[in-house]
Amino acid sequence: MFNTLRTDFEVIFARDPAARNWVEVLLCYPGLHALWLYRFAHALHKLKLPVIPRLISQIARWLTGIEIHPGAVIGTGAFIDHGMGVVIGETAIVGDNALIYQGVTLGGTGKESGKRHPTLGHNVVIGAGAKVLGNILIGDNSRIGAGSVVLKSVPSDCTVVGIPGRVVHRHGEVVSPLDHSHIPDPEGDVIRGLLKRVEQLESQQLENQHQRLGNTFVIDCDLLKDVRPKTFSCNGTKPENDEFMEGAGI
Repeated sequence: MFNTLRTDFEVIFARDPAARNWVEVLLCYPGLHALWLYRFAHALHKLKLPVIPRLISQIARWLTGIEIHPGAVIGTGAFIDHGMGVVIGETAIVGDNALIYQGVTLGGTGKESGKRHPTLGHNVVIGAGAKVLGNILIGDNSRIGAGSVVLKSVPSDCTVVGIPGRVVHRHGEVVSPLDHSHIPDPEGDVIRGLLKRVEQLESQQLENQHQRLGNTFVIDCDLLKDVRPKTFSCNGTKPENDEFMEGAGI
């Protein structure tokens, strides 16, 4: 038990660049406090002691904003960063060296009994606000993108993004566990491609009209704005599309 608590403490320095000294970590990291209280409650839960383990978990929830059921199983080296709003259900299993950000839910779907919460493999990263629901398996070294909703099992060495979560295979590629914001965006790539194609076709259409009518052809910008409000300017560009392409969209 002592070695597990020590590993919980030491892993913070390896995985959080904001961790500067042991006093700050010991006093100011709710994820560490929640894990330590959970491990005490879990030990009592295994002894089948009634009420008290749940009471400890509720006290931990009140102090840290992190709710971990004492029946859950969490491996060594797990790190809950920030942690506010994290919920880990009774039958959840979290492998070694997992990294869980704030707002994550490892919950059930409300349709199952028995084993009804997810199982995370080793070295799994769950981005902020992600929801992993049901008796599913998240394979080793996989990453769940921030805000994703995962309802199906995920193979090892994969990345999941979107609602519902879609798997993007990245087998064999070594990635930083803290680099969970740089994840593939297949839906965004498709939309960006469509936008580029539409603009190319519109530009080609204007060029054809100009060639047919000669250099005296003038575009009536007011008319175009009435027909397509806020989607077309006199120079043929679409500001909202440019904004989307720079990342304001998906």
